[in-house]
Amino acid sequence: MTDTAFAEAPAAQQAPPRRLVVTMQNVSKMFSNGTLALKDMSLDVRPGEFISLLGPSGCGKSTALRIIAGLGQASTGTIDWPSSKINSKGLPEGDVGFVFQEPTLMPWQTVFGNVYLPLKLRGVSKSAAREKVMENLASVGLADFAEAYPRELSGGMKMRVSIARALVTRPKLLLMDEPFAALDEITRQKLNDDVLDLWARTGVTVIFVTHSVYESAYLSNRIVVMRARPGQVFSDLEIDQPAERDSAYRTSEAYREICEMVSDSLQTAIHSAES
Repeated sequence: MTDTAFAEAPAAQQAPPRRLVVTMQNVSKMFSNGTLALKDMSLDVRPGEFISLLGPSGCGKSTALRIIAGLGQASTGTIDWPSSKINSKGLPEGDVGFVFQEPTLMPWQTVFGNVYLPLKLRGVSKSAAREKVMENLASVGLADFAEAYPRELSGGMKMRVSIARALVTRPKLLLMDEPFAALDEITRQKLNDDVLDLWARTGVTVIFVTHSVYESAYLSNRIVVMRARPGQVFSDLEIDQPAERDSAYRTSEAYREICEMVSDSLQTAIHSAES
């Protein structure tokens, strides 16, 4: 089909554009100590994307994520949720899940109890929630550990519990703040694969904070490279990824080229901030 033919196609044959999940417009964040963490940051997030926020330590990646989650307020600028119902606090109702750098599990609760918590806070009884909780534990490979306590789990297993808890409410948007940074490389690679599998199966939109070029290049179909503080978008890279990514892909020429492109963009962002 030619470009002309496409342009002349009847409007009824073209699918309507899907509404954005969230949009940041000229967001700045000044902390009480005078630190300007973000300056005029703008970002549109489309449904189904896997976006990595990549940048040097202290560039405002986590600050941006927390503002999107409603865990912090912008000093100036706006956050909009075009496709969500907004509650009295100006936040989307039940549409956001958050995975922190640490698993933040309650040590006195079982694995089941930790994943059940978001539903409990919504007034859902344990019996009514059981099927959904067990389904989420199965999705991260922990169905057999429902009655275990966090002290009995490895670091990678604790993070899987945290991911299951974030997804149990079926959010539209999953925010992940360097969740695997403290894990060994083998565990980190395995969890990268698990997250990609969950993303493919659930269709959830993901914003993933990392300072690893290799992790962002493996996971994402879009990488937002940020300048050093005050943080703002330096480059917005669309990544053409294969649907299936595995250990063989990690050693492929295609992956190497993506890593090189992303690394070049990151280095340019860092040097432009220094000049």
